[in-house]
Amino acid sequence: MNMMLADIRLLLLDVDGVMTDGGIIYDANGVETKVFNVKDGHGIKMLQRHGIEVGIITGRTSPVVDLRARELGIELVYQGALKKLESYLDVKQKTGLLDSQIAYIGDDIIDVPVMRRVIFAAAPADALIEAKNAAHYITSHAGGRGAVREVCDLILKGRGLWDEIAARYEL
Repeated sequence: MNMMLADIRLLLLDVDGVMTDGGIIYDANGVETKVFNVKDGHGIKMLQRHGIEVGIITGRTSPVVDLRARELGIELVYQGALKKLESYLDVKQKTGLLDSQIAYIGDDIIDVPVMRRVIFAAAPADALIEAKNAAHYITSHAGGRGAVREVCDLILKGRGLWDEIAARYEL
């Protein structure tokens, strides 16, 4: 697996069911909220600090996603992407990256076309079977519950960066 991870330059994420548990909360005014995992956010920041870009491709459209993306410094954000492969091809064109340099985490059938293209595809533990079947790796954590962090750590370890990262937190 380390061979697959060694050259990854970009991690693309779905949102609902990957960065969140898939639940959508509406308040009495119809305002949508989502719950994001802070450990997932830390994993994303660690990737970015080590030159690995992170992007989002989601089928839904939500101002909350834009807010979270800004907070995490994620510039590649595609919302309302009902045909995710089109957004993926646009990402490749904009970044100049190859399939062999991109990882993706998806949890549903809409994610499968992208999962089949990238060098490394992951699915959260609670993903639909179609996504699990397209994945190279199934996380032990559910979406919104550390699945993103698990993949971030795998990429960092696969690129040989984990010992350097861990050393930063030593006294």
